Amino acid sequence: MQKMAELLGLGDECREGASGAPALAGSCLADNRLNLDVYPDGCRRFLQLFEGQRGEVVQVEFLRLSSNDRLLGTTLGILPHLKHLKSLVLKGGHARDEFGSCQHGSLTNLPSDIGNLRYLTHLDLSFNSLSTLPSCILYLPSLRVLLVSHNSLVTLPEDFGSLSKLTFFSAMKNQLKDLPQSIGELAVLQELDLSENALEFLPEEVGNLHNCTELDLSGNRLSSIPDSIANLKSLRWLRLHSNLLVTVPASLASLPNLSRLDLQNNCLRAVPPEIQTLPFVHLRGNPLGETEPSPQAELKLLHGVTHLYVSSGSFTVTSEGCEVVLACGIRFYFPPGAASDPLRIYFRTLAPDPQWVKLRHHDVLLSRVLELQPHGVEFQQEVQIWMPCASPQTLHQREVVVRTFSGQSWSDLKTRVEQKRKSKKHVAHCSVLHFSWFLVVSRLVQNECKVPTKGTLLFSSVDPNIKVTFPAGVTEETRNVKLQVLPVSAEEIEEVTADAGCKASPLLCLSQDSLLDFLRPVKIQLPLPPGVTGLNLDRSRLHLLHGDLEGQAWDDITNQVVLEFTHLYAVFEVTHFSWYWLWYTTKTYIGGIAKKVYERLRMYQVNFIALQRKKDPEQVLLQCVPKHKVDPVLKKLQDRYRGPEPSDMVEMFEGEQFFAAFERGISIDMDRPDCVDGRLSFIFYSHLKNMKEIYVTSPVDRKGQAVKGQVSFYRGAIPESIPEDASRRRKGADSLWLATLPIKLPQLKPRWDKNSGPLNGFSFPPLNLGNAETGYLTQANLLSIARRVGTDWQTIGLNLGLTYQQIERIGYNNREDLDKQILDMLFSWAQQNKEDPDCVNKLITAMKASGRQDIADEVETTIELGRQKYRESIRRVGLEQESSTEDSAIAMT
Repeated sequence: MQKMAELLGLGDECREGASGAPALAGSCLADNRLNLDVYPDGCRRFLQLFEGQRGEVVQVEFLRLSSNDRLLGTTLGILPHLKHLKSLVLKGGHARDEFGSCQHGSLTNLPSDIGNLRYLTHLDLSFNSLSTLPSCILYLPSLRVLLVSHNSLVTLPEDFGSLSKLTFFSAMKNQLKDLPQSIGELAVLQELDLSENALEFLPEEVGNLHNCTELDLSGNRLSSIPDSIANLKSLRWLRLHSNLLVTVPASLASLPNLSRLDLQNNCLRAVPPEIQTLPFVHLRGNPLGETEPSPQAELKLLHGVTHLYVSSGSFTVTSEGCEVVLACGIRFYFPPGAASDPLRIYFRTLAPDPQWVKLRHHDVLLSRVLELQPHGVEFQQEVQIWMPCASPQTLHQREVVVRTFSGQSWSDLKTRVEQKRKSKKHVAHCSVLHFSWFLVVSRLVQNECKVPTKGTLLFSSVDPNIKVTFPAGVTEETRNVKLQVLPVSAEEIEEVTADAGCKASPLLCLSQDSLLDFLRPVKIQLPLPPGVTGLNLDRSRLHLLHGDLEGQAWDDITNQVVLEFTHLYAVFEVTHFSWYWLWYTTKTYIGGIAKKVYERLRMYQVNFIALQRKKDPEQVLLQCVPKHKVDPVLKKLQDRYRGPEPSDMVEMFEGEQFFAAFERGISIDMDRPDCVDGRLSFIFYSHLKNMKEIYVTSPVDRKGQAVKGQVSFYRGAIPESIPEDASRRRKGADSLWLATLPIKLPQLKPRWDKNSGPLNGFSFPPLNLGNAETGYLTQANLLSIARRVGTDWQTIGLNLGLTYQQIERIGYNNREDLDKQILDMLFSWAQQNKEDPDCVNKLITAMKASGRQDIADEVETTIELGRQKYRESIRRVGLEQESSTEDSAIAMT
């Protein structure tokens, strides 16, 4: 076993930690168990292991590999040799695409010999590219749990019912349009999840699933359900929300064990009284059927529009139209007739990536990216969208717009900003005829007009003294022209140039939708710099600068144009458009100075913050905060966090990447998707939350001592659009480091028993679920579990006994961070149930009920190893069976 661990390149910690839950960062063979989990190169390690220790590997019972792995094809050929395999997980979703979403694995089929694995009871093929179910699966005689969620299945094989021992089946988020009649032959099936598909009807044979306790049909296109469902006498939960149901059988009320019936977000116009009176039925989001009067119900009757309140990832739009409110606060209005046929809309919010979200000069990002699918879908009437956004700058030279991505380029939509009365939060409102990607930005105010052959006049709404005159004959075809203005204060100019006599006019940007120069000169009027008039003007100090649209260079064109002056203005003529800037200075290298000021105007002064939770110092909050927000942020967090003073000021560009690295014995989980070479990756956006909350760990040989370390911040990638000189200055070794802040993990506090003294092995703070005889789960074990949960956390939370309200609150409070949602759910449950001696069994049951047999197996293995360790400790100290077991327990970490 040690040789096998060495072959995988594992350290002593992993080899000695077989008694604990296998770590994501390593691969451990514990007894007869091999766990290779979410490695980028996990298949390579497995192939090495198979080649070097084949005799032991073929005895493996549990195997988990990432199907995003490039060596998956070679590995699949070996799997039929693992004759003792009980649990096989070939799951995708561990890699992310350019939009930040999980990439499906490359798995499209399985070798036919997989059907010979007669002991295989658990198979997870989620997040893959399966269009049909591999035929070999139907020959697995012992299969009890099958997960094929997040694939592209259109149908199931006709003989699917041959899986006679199947107790759990999940095919959520596929494209299933119908079900085979043989599904009724799954006599022992207990849980069936077919949510988020395209089912339009169900076969009557579904009523033969007499042992089914949970049936999830939500998010489909069902207009009716068969009466035979009333035969499912064991059914406890029936989820039918987000369908097209017009009515439901009254016989559902007679199901003896039913404790939850979810009919939300359908088209129910007639609800049987027997159903309406059930205390556990949920009817929100239907034209009729609210169990009690509400303002929302009155609104529906008043406008005749269906209102949907959606927390899952999709909803259905019919020709009748509807209003949709997402849990994140985004709102849609689909007018009647917008969609001619029922249309399933899928949505998600993504973190902005500077390699994809190309901000223009002086843009500020105000929201995450909203993706709506199907991409490119055309509506017959405009759909209204309301997107919550960060508070926009109130300066009159900026405006808020919704920007949409067509798949090739971003364009701005006509946008109106609204403010909610109660919360005072801002919302950007726009109308669209198609769906793609959307985000909210604050940009310089943009004035535009069409220039016909007869000419026209364009002036700035920010500074009406800035005018552009187009004479007759300036163009042969009508062109669209845009004008933006950025006022620059004298204080900003003086701060950068260190010259009190240096002044500048507003910065003017002109652009057009044609690549051709104008046929006749265009006249531009710019105000003279502050304090300068036509009477006191020294022409030798006045410079007209021209810059290209990317701001890469500035040229002094004073001698290339004819400058005319009035008492207040400078007037000149040009034939092509770009940036223009009027400077009043004696400096020789005027182009360099202007570029320096221009760069400075596009940068932000920020502080870095590292705070530790007061109740759990191993949980660290990292944040990059703009200068003016530091004090309010610290004041808001001071009740829950403590830490060092913020770092010194650092200048960063909008969209710039940076990293955080822990040093001096403090480390993080390397398998986080945002972890690059041991460093956490961030993207700085001035109006978004540049923050992450993570658990840090210290060396195993800490021996109860406090650990003093630090977190350092380093530069990363810079947006491509910034000036070359600014980018070059950040490439040196000295310029990569940004700031360093101290972190201290407190001394381990041993738990004392009044009779026997300290109990070893408790980390801070002590959290142990279960009891000594049946085995403990510690904080470290729960963290290992949390890192595997993924998007199943809501289902797991519900099966653990958390209410829908608790789940929604956790999701809302941590709506931008999946890791925090999982940790909040799991540790909230653990704190509430730590005194329950049976809580570990409840956790195992919840994992199984949620389709996560792999996690349930890991917990059971961890507990069994804990039991063995406990029994060994009993024998070692010579205690009798009836002695106090709790006082002698050794907690497993």
